[in-house]
Amino acid sequence: MSEDKPAAKAPGEGGRLLAWAFKNLAGPPEVQGAVQGGSRQARDAWKEDLERRKQWSRDQRERKRAEREARRAER
Repeated sequence: MSEDKPAAKAPGEGGRLLAWAFKNLAGPPEVQGAVQGGSRQARDAWKEDLERRKQWSRDQRERKRAEREARRAER
């Protein structure tokens, strides 16, 4: 009689406890309708917030680039 061992899990995959915690506390990885759902006002607000975040990131990159150029010019 052979004993079939369960397939080895990848490192970091976790066990039953981690799977249960993720499923019940973090929720399933469902994103269907995340942006498309809801009201038009909510979608527009989400898009505006995303654009503000992108603009902030662009501004930060430009600021850092200007600082680097200023340091190079001093040398």
